[in-house]
Amino acid sequence: MTTLPTARRRGAAVPDDVRPVRVTGPRVARLLDEVEGADAPRRTALADAFWNEVEERGTPPVEALDGRPGHRAVTFLWRGHRATRRVLLSAHHLTDRGRPAGSLLERVPGTDVWHLGLRLRADHRGSYRLVADLSPKEPVPGPDGLQQRLRSLTAHAAADPRGRLSVPTRWRPADSSVFALPGAPPQPWAGRRGHVPAGHVERHRVAGAAPIGDRDVWVYLPPGSGRTDVPLPVAVVCDGDMWFGRMGFGDTLDALIADGALPPLVVVAPDAVDRCTRWRDLGGREPFVAFPADELLPWAAGRRPLTTDPRRTVVVGQSLGGVTALYAALLRPERFGNVLAQPASLWWRPGVPAPAGAEPAVYGTPWLAGRYACAPARPVTVHLDVDLHEGAMVDHHRALYEVLRPAGHRVTYDTYNGGHDYACWHGAPAAGLIRLLGGSTTPTDTHTALATSATPAAPTAPAVPAGSRAAGAARVGATAPRKRRAAQTPPGPHQRRGTP
Repeated sequence: MTTLPTARRRGAAVPDDVRPVRVTGPRVARLLDEVEGADAPRRTALADAFWNEVEERGTPPVEALDGRPGHRAVTFLWRGHRATRRVLLSAHHLTDRGRPAGSLLERVPGTDVWHLGLRLRADHRGSYRLVADLSPKEPVPGPDGLQQRLRSLTAHAAADPRGRLSVPTRWRPADSSVFALPGAPPQPWAGRRGHVPAGHVERHRVAGAAPIGDRDVWVYLPPGSGRTDVPLPVAVVCDGDMWFGRMGFGDTLDALIADGALPPLVVVAPDAVDRCTRWRDLGGREPFVAFPADELLPWAAGRRPLTTDPRRTVVVGQSLGGVTALYAALLRPERFGNVLAQPASLWWRPGVPAPAGAEPAVYGTPWLAGRYACAPARPVTVHLDVDLHEGAMVDHHRALYEVLRPAGHRVTYDTYNGGHDYACWHGAPAAGLIRLLGGSTTPTDTHTALATSATPAAPTAPAVPAGSRAAGAARVGATAPRKRRAAQTPPGPHQRRGTP
């Protein structure tokens, strides 16, 4: 049993029951037992039978582990051929981009089955990509040569050809595959429901002052919005090109409104454009805060009746967009009364260069937490989400929470088990918007205690023959599962989680 090398992250250690551990899943372990000592035709037949099962069930296989009801064995698979030299897994927070050799799949001897099994807590959701090295040349001798070859290979990684679920990726033409374990938070509003009334998504070019300039902006109008003069709640969402251009977030909003989980609202979402523009705009940048506050929202209000009440206005962002959302409420609380940051890149500070690898170190209080600490309390409601694999970022979010709450801000904080990617974020804005806007025109004046992620009860593991390799592989130790969250589904309109 080994812990898979994951990205080095300063600060809070990843909880032991969350950290990925390399294991051999029961089904692959059985195949290893069966091929041992078998001749070539028998090995081929066994591998064919294995792949037939995989085609029927999809990848990656998720299996119960003997003695670990709160965990699963997740096996990433690749069907190779004679030219396959090695196969690499790339997965958010489960593998280390700087040391990719630690994430190579292994081959079942004498077969075309390549595999890498991980023990993961049963509430994990994440995305992954795979790539095979077919080069006839060996890398430069030595570990550095192999690492360099694999790092260049990751640019060609793509979705699992046998995966059932996928998610778009930023700045890449190929999607990533998605897996969600049984206890992962549900995403009941993701995807299109054909029977619900559909809102209208438009794309406009909106004039903006320098340095932002003119910007493409996506606008979501709820069903029936053209037949009312009542000012509607409004959300400003960073990264509109992802949320509406690739993720189909309008379908999620349609479902939320149809279920009564959200009131009809208007969403405006400026494009991020490209990497350089996104880095220039997002974070603690005053010009990008002024753009939605002084130009974008007044422009949108000229097309549909929009509220000017900050209590019915929310700004939403992930990663650097999360910093932007928090900074907008700090600078312009009279316009932005609700913040949804899922998670925020709180390592950001003025002057920090764009990270080429791991996030820059933060010593002491994060810059944005320090800004809030020095400012008077604003009538702002904030919700923070952070991934338990984020290391130092977990510390940063806790530090910001501890600044906001004593100062009198309305703040909630939650953790989740997954990747820093849209596989997890796809469902997060729905739950967050419900928390901030659902069921009431004014936010509730409560706080939520620091939440811990849940490990759900798992089905009983299937019987494994005693003494087999599978039995040994399944016994990887046991720890008590973490306490279950108070709510396993996003709260409904009148189910706000919180304690005074």
